Amino acid sequence: MDNLNNTTLNITEIFYSLQGEAKEVGIPTVFVRLTGCPLRCNYCDTAYAFKGNNPLSIQHILDEIAQYNTQYVCVTGGEPMAQSNCLKLLDALIENEYKVSMETSGSIDIAPVNSKVSIVMDIKTPSSTEEHQNRYENLSILKNKDQLKFVIASRSDFDWCTEMLENHEVESEVLFSPVYESLRPVELADWILEKKLNVRLQVQLHKILWGDQKGK
Repeated sequence: MDNLNNTTLNITEIFYSLQGEAKEVGIPTVFVRLTGCPLRCNYCDTAYAFKGNNPLSIQHILDEIAQYNTQYVCVTGGEPMAQSNCLKLLDALIENEYKVSMETSGSIDIAPVNSKVSIVMDIKTPSSTEEHQNRYENLSILKNKDQLKFVIASRSDFDWCTEMLENHEVESEVLFSPVYESLRPVELADWILEKKLNVRLQVQLHKILWGDQKGK
């Protein structure tokens, strides 16, 4: 207990909402958004999490989460893996029997992540301007419980993604997500069907419901 009280992370926000993405979409979830990210993606919608000074102990975070009637917790950012104590938070959540997912850019080694955590990992497309940050070694670490997400802004992004999947064996489920208000979901849906891809089209439910409102 003392260790959890003494171990801190810089937190942008903790909030309760419906999961808007990935396989738990629509499920009431507590989100723990860590501060800081080494990437600057062109389409980033959480730039407000790049900076801040709000250190909270892991025990405080657990106490906040316990207020809500859900077993689902999503650790996100920013880039949560940029803080080394994120691993301790994930372990503590698993020990407290939460169903835990973590959203990561994939630019940092995910091998140390608790094996019971469901990893939702991005591969950065060319339009992000951060393609050079992709850590392709992470692809072989992903398992069936995990998901690999491509955020797509254009047809050229889409073609890049299909080539990526042809050249890399991926065990996890694959998500194709259109950049909000940049690519119409129906266009991406048509391209997926045209190419007969075995991927899941993902739209951001929280954006459909609440737009760009923070904490939703």
